[in-house]
Amino acid sequence: MDAFPEFMKDRADRIRTTSQATPGVEGYVFDGINGKQMAFWTCAHNAESAEHMHNYDEYMVVVQGCYTLILDGRRIPLAPGNEYVIPRGVAHAGKVIAGTRTIHAFGAHRADREGVAQASLPQSA
Repeated sequence: MDAFPEFMKDRADRIRTTSQATPGVEGYVFDGINGKQMAFWTCAHNAESAEHMHNYDEYMVVVQGCYTLILDGRRIPLAPGNEYVIPRGVAHAGKVIAGTRTIHAFGAHRADREGVAQASLPQSA
């Protein structure tokens, strides 16, 4: 597969661009108990995310392509099937190559949908 299935890409679940750390990425979000979320992202071109941190844990898995996680200046390339847990409060950034697809789980609210009033995000989101 080179794309997430259409049922996962409902316009109502599309993440607004201001809730995404990586430019040019298309994402969709699903909500769980107590504000937890899962997000599915596809990167159309090579991009970098600015360093940021969350006040909740983040889990990620690469489905396709390559995502290079940057922690403390250390570059950690993640290939398809590779997983990583970023603990709350840890500053991180990333580089992604075009065509990369990732799945993330967040221990709290991370992303707002397009067309939905901006929810209050944690200061360090």
